[in-house]
Amino acid sequence: MASTERFHELTLEDVIGDRFSRYSKYIIQDRAIPDARDGLKPVQRRILYAMYREGNTHEKPFRKSAKTVGNVIGNYHPHGDSSVYEAMVRLSQDWKARYPLIEMHGNNGSVDGDPPAAMRYTEARLSVVAAEMLKDIDKQTVDFVPNFDDQDTEPTVLPAKLPNLLVNGATGISAGYATDIPPHNLSEVLDGILMRLDHPNCTVDDLMTVIKGPDFPTGAIIEGIDGIKKAYETGKGKIIIRSKATIEPIKGGKEQIVITEIPYDVNKAQLVKKIDEMRFDKRLEGIADIRDESDRTAGLRIVIELKKDIDGEAILNYLYKNTDLQITYNFNMIAIHNRRPTMMTLPLMLDAYIDHQKDVVTRRTKFDLQKAKDRLHIVEGLIKALSILDDVIQTIRSSKDKRDAKNNLQSKFQFTEAQAEAIVNLQLYRLTNTDITQLQKEHEELQKTTEKLSKILSSEKELIKVIKKEIQELRKKFDEPRRSTIQAEIKEIKLSLDVLVPSEDVVVTVTKDGYVKRTSLRSYAASSPEDIAMKESDYLLFEETLNTQHYLLIFTNKGNYIYQPVHELPDIRWKDLGQHISSIVPIEEGEKVIGAIGVENFDDENLHVLTASKQGQVKRSSLAEYQVSRYSKPIKSMNLKNDDEMIYANLVSSDKDVILTSYLSYTVRFNMEEIPITGVKTGGVKGINLKDDDILAAVNVIEKDAKQDVLVVTHRGAIKRMSISEIERTGRAKRGLVILKELKTNPHRIFNVLVVNEEDSVLVVTKKQVQEKFAISELTKADRYSNGSLKFDINNDGELLFVKILKPIQEVIKDL
Repeated sequence: MASTERFHELTLEDVIGDRFSRYSKYIIQDRAIPDARDGLKPVQRRILYAMYREGNTHEKPFRKSAKTVGNVIGNYHPHGDSSVYEAMVRLSQDWKARYPLIEMHGNNGSVDGDPPAAMRYTEARLSVVAAEMLKDIDKQTVDFVPNFDDQDTEPTVLPAKLPNLLVNGATGISAGYATDIPPHNLSEVLDGILMRLDHPNCTVDDLMTVIKGPDFPTGAIIEGIDGIKKAYETGKGKIIIRSKATIEPIKGGKEQIVITEIPYDVNKAQLVKKIDEMRFDKRLEGIADIRDESDRTAGLRIVIELKKDIDGEAILNYLYKNTDLQITYNFNMIAIHNRRPTMMTLPLMLDAYIDHQKDVVTRRTKFDLQKAKDRLHIVEGLIKALSILDDVIQTIRSSKDKRDAKNNLQSKFQFTEAQAEAIVNLQLYRLTNTDITQLQKEHEELQKTTEKLSKILSSEKELIKVIKKEIQELRKKFDEPRRSTIQAEIKEIKLSLDVLVPSEDVVVTVTKDGYVKRTSLRSYAASSPEDIAMKESDYLLFEETLNTQHYLLIFTNKGNYIYQPVHELPDIRWKDLGQHISSIVPIEEGEKVIGAIGVENFDDENLHVLTASKQGQVKRSSLAEYQVSRYSKPIKSMNLKNDDEMIYANLVSSDKDVILTSYLSYTVRFNMEEIPITGVKTGGVKGINLKDDDILAAVNVIEKDAKQDVLVVTHRGAIKRMSISEIERTGRAKRGLVILKELKTNPHRIFNVLVVNEEDSVLVVTKKQVQEKFAISELTKADRYSNGSLKFDINNDGELLFVKILKPIQEVIKDL
């Protein structure tokens, strides 16, 4: 027996391509993108039609939502009940839809993002506006197709007297297409349609004299007429939606910000939570309290109470910039037009509605005309029968049965089948004089009606007149003022940090292990400087008094810097350990802090950031380039080769000299201006010509005619003081002069080189926490070729950890 099985050999590419293209076509046309004519997706259309069929309309009582959902799934939409119920709920939410098509009793969600109650608890019915979507659907105004199981039929589109696509907008994501059409004011849209009917070639500028722009159910302020115009002309555009807020004075000389309208589709609860987190994290110091005072009677009301002497305008601007109190809305007006996804312009949307209404009114008129003609034919037969009543009665009485009576009437008096049927079904009371008069009156009215309807079908002008009349009735019935205010220009938000952040002087510290903090002067003064909490073997890289309105730049060995406004640093007591930089900004494994700079502002053109790497590269960049608005991760400061590391970063001016000292004690001195000014992402230039086994060990910046001394500290624990004049200016990228005497066995190598004054002291600490303090004045000067005197026995005391210049006490007091 021959096998009936057939196999097709297809490549995976063909199979996937074919199946995915079919799936894409389905979800574009029949799921996610609305139809340009009625502005509905299939699930929404099916919900409205199912409720209409069941008589679940606005003039009748509410009905359980679960019943409607079951009916929709069973008859029209074989998908999950949750998807149908969610679509139904959205159609009822007056903060999502400008004109809700469904009324719902019970919890249908909230502007806070709360989920609706289960469908077994809620009740729903069609709204008054929805009646305009379904009006005349029983008059063959739209095409019907079989439903999924061929047991019933469903409309391919609704008659949609309401221009739903524009007034309620749409949002959806399908394969390769997404749509975002904002809601509009019905009166404005209808005025635009009337203008388009009168002037089919009117421009977007003409239409915008009546259709001002979107009108969101949540109100708020729309900024940017240019964005609206671009969207209406091309289908794509951008606008700013800003909350409606007022600043009110309250007792105690304080102010509060009251927000009464928020942008469309913003979750109010999350918005309030975000602002409260800013207050709690002290990212925004000026807020004392935030409360959501919204209720059923007062409507939406968010109150932000400010601290004393805080400018409400500045806080509000900061919130506009950093929260969803202001959002950007992007138009992407795609709809299914002629069964294809099309980028819709405003004129195209209005034309799609007008063409659909012309079709609906034409089909309705044909239906009404046929009905009127049929009735006229019957009435003419009845009038004729009453005029020869006795003969008609005689004929009926002499007939055998109803069928015979009808045949006799048709053959004897030339009545048609329909007329004969009406005559034999005639009730006796219809034989009175009154009824004859009524029939004649009805005949006249029917003749007028048929003439009027025929005129509409034969004249485009009459057809448009009918559409205009119905639009004007619709406008009168649902006229409502717009909720959103439109402002022509987008206001630029200028943030003033000195208003947002209270001015306070704090001590900022950064340690070698990467712990940072800011400490109030009170906490600092209550403790001795040695009481600072640090891990063993850690030490301070940076300690400076800064203001909360200043900035801190923290540099790492990977050639990056971390930008931190001082007010955002963790506020921690002097005696407590700081917060590790990795918990503020994510850093790479092995990335270490090598220095920090305090910056008051970035405006000084004479200031530059000097950076240097282990392989002798140096770079100078403008301080202004280090200012950024986004600082959630490390930012490139110096472009390094794979095996190189950044070892130095400091703020410098041009009128200085640079001294570079290598591990093998080679030293070069040159003028700062020999280093060209380049961008932050460059690698810099060669500062010192290093031997293959040498690295850069120390960088110092000095005045050109400095009379200071150089303190050389070697890795063996020797310290040498020498005059700075011993290091002559030789120029950049040279090998340099040797500043230590080379020994044959266990030679000294550079641990650090410091530029010191006569009145300074230095603190040297070893890894075994052996500390020695040396007054510079007590150290005798030595020449360039000596190795100084040994101050530590590194075998017993441990290797050197760090060397730090100690300022004279009067300078410390002056800084504070």
